[in-house]
Amino acid sequence: SLAVSDGGEGWLLVNASPDLRAQIASCPPLQPARAIRDTAIAAVLLVDAQIDHATGLMTLREHRARLPVHCTPSVHSDLTTGYPLLRVLESYCGIDWHPIDALAERAFGIPGIPGVELVPLPIPGEAPPYSPRRHKPAPDDTIALSFVDRASGRRCFYAPGLASFTDRIREEARRADCVLLDGTLWNDDELRARGASQKTGREMGHLAQAGSGGMVEELAAMPGRKILIHINNTNPILDPNSPERRRLDALGIEVAHDGMELEFA
Repeated sequence: SLAVSDGGEGWLLVNASPDLRAQIASCPPLQPARAIRDTAIAAVLLVDAQIDHATGLMTLREHRARLPVHCTPSVHSDLTTGYPLLRVLESYCGIDWHPIDALAERAFGIPGIPGVELVPLPIPGEAPPYSPRRHKPAPDDTIALSFVDRASGRRCFYAPGLASFTDRIREEARRADCVLLDGTLWNDDELRARGASQKTGREMGHLAQAGSGGMVEELAAMPGRKILIHINNTNPILDPNSPERRRLDALGIEVAHDGMELEFA
């Protein structure tokens, strides 16, 4: 999960991790204590319908008002049919869906966070295993986002699930002062090699870091601050003493950690 604010009380939650309750408990700015069961989450945005990005919505079922949820039509379809979280939440706090037109790349804002503009970008990814579009994703099944500080113009590009680069993705990433990009796996066959799964990174919609055309090669050519996110527990970069982590350090590529804070004012 990522929480975004313009310095006010409201926060945009980007993806709702299964760990959301612990994340809120460890982050004082998300606990304004204005009332019982209150949070500072003004809205939620989902970049895809993957279970690890949506399950945390159930933690917000007792939200004190209807919960604004921003996502594309394809994501909304999956989360009201194959994995009907949004339908279930209608029996609790209620959901106000705000469609994201990612194909038009139309910039939009979030009420309560007026200082931030968001620009969506459809990217190569994969539909969830439960989706009827598995292995044949729609163009808006996975999106990236650019967050733009309206006052300073500084930009952050965010893509936790990225199967491959296109020229448009490179263009948007290179415009950013900071990029937060998919760091799931070091090697494409990492899960098989570790006995964790038979799936490859590409089958799941993740570009591995190692190898020709991998994430490390792409990031090394980019200006600005570069941070890997969404890191699987099989990835050796989590060990600060590993050769893989030392290679990242030498290239100026950072590894995100829980509670990491970034400022763009």
